[in-house]
Amino acid sequence: MAKINLLPWREELRKQKQREFAFTAGGSAVVAGLIVLLAHLHVSGLIDNQNQRNAFLEQEIAILDKRIGEISELERLKADLLARMNVIQELQRSRPESVHLMDELVRTLPEGVHLENFTQKDKSLTMKGIAQSNARVSDYMRAIDGSDWLANPRLDLIKTQEVERRRLANFTLRGSQKTPKPLLDEGGAL
Repeated sequence: MAKINLLPWREELRKQKQREFAFTAGGSAVVAGLIVLLAHLHVSGLIDNQNQRNAFLEQEIAILDKRIGEISELERLKADLLARMNVIQELQRSRPESVHLMDELVRTLPEGVHLENFTQKDKSLTMKGIAQSNARVSDYMRAIDGSDWLANPRLDLIKTQEVERRRLANFTLRGSQKTPKPLLDEGGAL
């Protein structure tokens, strides 16, 4: 029988399969590396895109913050102007009241009573003066009570002293200013 050596053929088949395996494994590693590289590039692109969007949003936020600051400043200025307008309107409204108050002080002052000092704080009034007698101070308080512009007379102090053989009463009187209801004309209008 003839001897046939089959070993080299099997050995070559094994070497060929090993080469195919190595080629397939290398190809798979290259493909896997390419996939990882593409995934990395894609994720980096997404991150760069998001960073650009974030930078744009930060710029827009900075612009809006500046505008909000300007709006806040304008609102503060508006509140200041409204407060000033309210003060001016209050002064305009109270201007005739001051005239009426002074006129009423003169009207209610009886003969023999002289005011030396008059102060007003809001609606509160303080009058200091000299009267020929305590009865004149009482007359003054009754006149204030009947006034349309003055109210609530309260005597704080009355002190009688003799000056050049005459008895004089120094007094301090407190009261308040009131605003009368407007009088209607004949047609029923103000």
